[in-house]
Amino acid sequence: MSGPELAQALIKPRPDLKMLFMSGYSKDMIRHHGIHDEITQFIGKPFSAQTLGEEIRKILDGKNAER
Repeated sequence: MSGPELAQALIKPRPDLKMLFMSGYSKDMIRHHGIHDEITQFIGKPFSAQTLGEEIRKILDGKNAER
């Protein structure tokens, strides 16, 4: 199952589920493969542990995580 397929399967029963996608691909490439901005946040590789923690905190606090 791909990341987008997993996201869709998880969001269906839990529309309030918070997710953070990470990839070495650009956000535009991820969008092209069917992941919709309204259900996901994205962090591009490489990133530090501190940056990952900050992005997770933003999501949990209800803020956009964009990098």
